[in-house]
Amino acid sequence: MTTIMVHAPVAAATGRRSFVRRNLPYLLIAPSVIMLLVLIAYPLLFALRSSFYFWNLQIGPEPQAFVGFDNYVQALNAFDFRAALTNTLLLSFVGTAAEFALGLSIALILLRALPGMNVVRALLILPTTIAPIVVGFLFRYLYDPGGGLLTWVLTSIGIPIPAVGLLGSPSTALAAVLFADIWQWTPFFAIVLYASLLSVPEEIIEAARLDRASAWTILMRIKLPLIKRTAIIIVMLRFMQLFNTFDTVLVLTRGGPGTSTRTLGYSLYEQGLINFNIGLVSAMTWITVLIVNIIVALYVFFAFRNEEW
Repeated sequence: MTTIMVHAPVAAATGRRSFVRRNLPYLLIAPSVIMLLVLIAYPLLFALRSSFYFWNLQIGPEPQAFVGFDNYVQALNAFDFRAALTNTLLLSFVGTAAEFALGLSIALILLRALPGMNVVRALLILPTTIAPIVVGFLFRYLYDPGGGLLTWVLTSIGIPIPAVGLLGSPSTALAAVLFADIWQWTPFFAIVLYASLLSVPEEIIEAARLDRASAWTILMRIKLPLIKRTAIIIVMLRFMQLFNTFDTVLVLTRGGPGTSTRTLGYSLYEQGLINFNIGLVSAMTWITVLIVNIIVALYVFFAFRNEEW
């Protein structure tokens, strides 16, 4: 009897340790999962429910009427929403492509043993540490038609500037917003790609040079394939960030002139925090979520379909 009583607590303790050991990974990620559910899943489900109601906070604190898919139809038929979607797609695709190309070029330059490269690497990361709204104010002054530095430079080299300024003309406003974003986030691509390129084995590159491979061939056939996964991931992350562009547009143009720089992020802000149209902005939110997830899913499928993990 004594032996049984002694072994029972030992067996129980061993069982508890075994349970903890088996479930340790789940226990460690549980706080993150709970946080994601609280901060992402609940707001999305709340927005989904609200999207089927007419609900304007200027009328009352509670949903006024069930309207089904009317909010979705209204959003898709709104001219400013279609313009915002077009501008957002343009900013996202062109901006991501330009930042990747420029970032890769800078990363390749950083690989060279040139004087002052350590200082350049340190300075390169500075733009990404600035808040986007501060970047917006900075470029607002640089674009000033009366004395902005960029306006003066463009005029000096013979490039005509609209009388209302770069931000005041529908033909140049979106490009001006895009340029500000490229200035801030190209260093992000440069630093990440530079770190990835440093991991490429030098022996492979030397062997290619001995075979008289050109610099372009080495880049396309050796370096880029070896950093492909990193490149794919940072392009995807930056695309999703650009799809939510808001701060820079708010400061520089407020979506104008007209709807020439309106983005989905700014439209959500306007409908939700200015017009307080909760039902409509919830529908617009879910349309945006579906669009960006479809694009990202297709991108991931085609980018990784031939990859072996």
